[in-house]
Amino acid sequence: MAERCEWCGSDPLYVAYHDTEWGVPDYDPRALWEKLILDGFQAGLSWITILRKRDAFRDAFEGFQPEHIATWGPEDVERLLQNPGIVRHRGKIEATIGNAQAYLEIEADTGFSPFLWSFLGGKPIQNHFATMADVPAETPESRAMSKALKARGFKFCGPTIVYAFMQATGMVNDHLVGCPSHANVAKLSS
Repeated sequence: MAERCEWCGSDPLYVAYHDTEWGVPDYDPRALWEKLILDGFQAGLSWITILRKRDAFRDAFEGFQPEHIATWGPEDVERLLQNPGIVRHRGKIEATIGNAQAYLEIEADTGFSPFLWSFLGGKPIQNHFATMADVPAETPESRAMSKALKARGFKFCGPTIVYAFMQATGMVNDHLVGCPSHANVAKLSS
């Protein structure tokens, strides 16, 4: 019997995320923005920490509506720093406000989803890794996307964060070849 990617372990929340979300191609600009922000909050932490706090993040950040967040100021930063349900990191919170402003500019210019997907030619990359040791931490595509995001004003979007984001949003299929989700995700990408 094939086994899931070993990174998800046996935590029911992590298993459900692995089986239904991770690696599924996502083209919705707001959903992509939310996932990029959450990956930025993950920096220095484990993804399960963010996953367990995701609902609290969604509440605290008003459903990750960039149009609202882009208008926030210092009082909103202070309010969020008092919220125990989220990761209370001033730099990441302030970056989220700036990233909302940058998102709106990109969305008005080229569209956020087309901007991101352009680094992959608009189509997911189908990797065929056998072990977790084979999976890179970053790639030329994640470095290029990171550089372009930073040039447009984004923060907390280094190439490793961006590659984790690409994996989560199905820009790359990094389910291991022995994982049942690898073939399922590949079918969604064709």
